[in-house]
Amino acid sequence: MEVTGFFTAILFGLIIGALGRLVVPGKQNIPIWLTLVVGVVAALIGTFLAAALGVDDTAGIDWIELALQIGLAAAGVALVAGTRGRRQL
Repeated sequence: MEVTGFFTAILFGLIIGALGRLVVPGKQNIPIWLTLVVGVVAALIGTFLAAALGVDDTAGIDWIELALQIGLAAAGVALVAGTRGRRQL
């Protein structure tokens, strides 16, 4: 991954975190900054996973990579919201 790819993943991660939060049903009791952090981490992991699967460089928009990133973000948001929600009770 190049430096520009890393910064692009961070930028897209902010958006992906918000999309991941929208995909998870119900109310998530986590701050928005934590959602964005989860999105950045999910974007980076999704990029590495897509590269490992060989679907990171396709013609046009990398829909598979994007789906992986959003899915990981949704799973991360659900995991963090569940963990954080139990801790506050």
